Amino acid sequence: MNAFVNSAKRVIEIEQQALAQLNSDLDENFALACETLLNCSGKIVVTGIGKSGHVGRKIAATLASTGSPAFFVHPAEASHGDLGMISKQDVVLALSNSGESQELVTILPVIKRIGAKLISVTANASSSLAHYSDVHILVKVNQEACPLGLAPTASTTAALVMGDALAVALLEARKFTAEDFAVSHPLGSLGRKLLLRVEALMHADDQLPIVAEDVTIAEALFEVSQKSLGFVAIINQAGQLSGIYTDGDLRRTLDKRIDIHSTQISQVMTKHAVTVTPSMLAAEALKLMEDKKINGFVVVDDNNRPIGAINLHDLLKAKVL
Repeated sequence: MNAFVNSAKRVIEIEQQALAQLNSDLDENFALACETLLNCSGKIVVTGIGKSGHVGRKIAATLASTGSPAFFVHPAEASHGDLGMISKQDVVLALSNSGESQELVTILPVIKRIGAKLISVTANASSSLAHYSDVHILVKVNQEACPLGLAPTASTTAALVMGDALAVALLEARKFTAEDFAVSHPLGSLGRKLLLRVEALMHADDQLPIVAEDVTIAEALFEVSQKSLGFVAIINQAGQLSGIYTDGDLRRTLDKRIDIHSTQISQVMTKHAVTVTPSMLAAEALKLMEDKKINGFVVVDDNNRPIGAINLHDLLKAKVL
């Protein structure tokens, strides 16, 4: 077991050293690459073969999700038609540790003929890829973590970190916000928190539990039971919300031995109920529930007329957490 742990520690130490070297090698070419990418009027086309290709796919995904439109093109497929995806307005970000990968070198003249800008990330500043590039970023490591020196390990880690550095630098330059991030991640937890609004979750129309002020408590309870939200909205003659009656109110009513068949709901309802608007973020509604220690809201329009209802179960079901 100790042999495994020692091996892991050795790998981590080597890769930490690679990242330290990456940090010290960072120069003005990185800034120039960022400016080129920031000024790109088309898309960022990431390409690479083998392990560099795997890293390139991740970099393209990170760029795309942080405000820099990007996609990955396999260099071998590019030679068989996918070069048509690249336009003069694009910037190609090519990754190759050696800078001599045949599949990449083959398509370099075509990229230059198209007129797209080319940024390369290699460990060899004298390589063919670096020579053809408008901007070259050096990502070189002294040692791979693989004891055979064959499997790309520290070098791919360094390339991946360089991609993250580019993406974050561009994110900050674009003033990319959490709301922007949520737009491209609508099914993620952040997307649900920042995009989902009360109107998308509320019970409306026939599902809205609502009664008039002059009905009896028993009649109001029937509405609560029918709609299964744990409360009912009470409206005045103008159709505006005048109160709310909850399961908790019922317990207090029974404690007072009030006749539920003859007493009007208006006499026992909770006035000045906390309400929400349909445009409120679902995450805000959840926070308000927690702060007020209540399990549901009536949703009202600008004239204080009930148009919907929402409870804690609705928010939990939508995973607004």
